[in-house]
Amino acid sequence: MHKILTIGEILVEIIATEKGDGFRQATPLIGPFPSGAPAIFIDQVGKLGQASAIISRVGGDDFGHVNLARLEADGVDISGIAVDPLATTGSAFVRYREDGSRAFVFNIRDSACGTIRLDDKSTALVRSCSHMHVMGSSLYAPSVVESILAAIDIVKAAGGTVSFDPNLRAEILESPGMREALRTVLAKTDVFLPSGAELFLFTQAKTEADAIAELLASGIKVVVVKRGAEGASYFDAQTTLALPGFAVEEIDPTGAGDCFGATFVTSWLNGASPREALELANASGARAVMISGPMEGASTRAELEAFISARKD
Repeated sequence: MHKILTIGEILVEIIATEKGDGFRQATPLIGPFPSGAPAIFIDQVGKLGQASAIISRVGGDDFGHVNLARLEADGVDISGIAVDPLATTGSAFVRYREDGSRAFVFNIRDSACGTIRLDDKSTALVRSCSHMHVMGSSLYAPSVVESILAAIDIVKAAGGTVSFDPNLRAEILESPGMREALRTVLAKTDVFLPSGAELFLFTQAKTEADAIAELLASGIKVVVVKRGAEGASYFDAQTTLALPGFAVEEIDPTGAGDCFGATFVTSWLNGASPREALELANASGARAVMISGPMEGASTRAELEAFISARKD
């Protein structure tokens, strides 16, 4: 049985209950919600009943315990999460604007998860895993980048596989060392999961078809383009497939792409056909946006199957 690993930030998310442009004035808030892109991803993996683990750091505070409790309850191996009693758990304050975009105030780099490092214990955990998932958002500090690249090498050397979700905006690609780290990860990627224009961040191509061809020619086995409410497309050397999204009322899109990716990767690793994997992933993303809170909409396999069945009747 495969065991899926990720390394990166664990946060709490605090959400403004009223729309606005930011946090320059006092505003009502709700939270804390367990969060962090790799944490959301691995929680969804665990909720599907798949063996899973995360390497990270949290503070010895209530925010850290909120995350530890959620991940453990959903079946994730949390032995790789170090608890630093002198540090503060990462946080993200989020406010939705009237146009649906979001304003964030992050504390990641200077929080507990800014000092993630592989030690003997966490290296042993890496060796127990057969698949590594990388979030581009997790390449935020030198020690974290070093840990992720070392884990990839361990997993690949043992015959394992790697998936990669860029989870980035083009304007932050010029951060020191960011582009180099992203390209290093991409060169070792088996399953690439970009959203929309992220497809072109790593190619010379100007059209989607040419970008897909360029990526597959580089050695990537599968490219899955996430298209939000419009669904997703799957590409490998033999197959091209597009499936529409499921029409739902969007309450909170945060974490939907992470849930999509987790469900697709889990399905792919377990031999699902491209159509089945894509349909389950679309359902996972759709269910995630229906509930406020980035990790609150994570789904079990039974919930996904019931969701899909209800929309086919």
